[in-house]
Amino acid sequence: MLFSEQEAQLVSQIPIKPFTAEKASQIWKMDLTSTRKMLDTLAGRAILVDIEHNGESIYALPPPMAGFFEFSLMRIRDDIDQKALSDLFYQYMNVEEDFIRDLFTRGDTQLGRTFVNEPALSTENALHVLDYERASEVIEQASHRGVGICYCRHKMEHVGRDCDAPKDICMTFNTSAASLIKHGHARSVEKEECLDL
Repeated sequence: MLFSEQEAQLVSQIPIKPFTAEKASQIWKMDLTSTRKMLDTLAGRAILVDIEHNGESIYALPPPMAGFFEFSLMRIRDDIDQKALSDLFYQYMNVEEDFIRDLFTRGDTQLGRTFVNEPALSTENALHVLDYERASEVIEQASHRGVGICYCRHKMEHVGRDCDAPKDICMTFNTSAASLIKHGHARSVEKEECLDL
């Protein structure tokens, strides 16, 4: 649903680490103009993120999760069947949940971490929270801040399990945010709005 067969074939050949259009052109044995067009098409759908570095676009394949799976539901779009995609995501993440449980809770390296709701902490407890775990510190230090539709809540809306929580709340930061903002998957927000959210 997210890739054409040709796109999947091409993406399967690109490096895991960030790469240039020239590198993709060599790998794909495709002229540079066609390669750039394909890379920009994929970045426009948030299959890839494109990062400006010294005036040049560097591309990277985000992980499937959290990455291009979620990006596909971070805005309302009509180029894919978001209801069918939501049904598949729900089955994958909420029904057949062994993979997700292992991904988030087992092993030495955790995929994510929980940020503290700082206003809920007493002054005494706040002293024990390290800066790198503070959501406000992440927001303050980010080079870019993007907000899009919460893909979890968007998914649940499509499977008939919607809630009243706000949907315009999913935050991304730094180079991923810059790419999502550039292609309309997120909107740029200032520190103040991000902190309020």
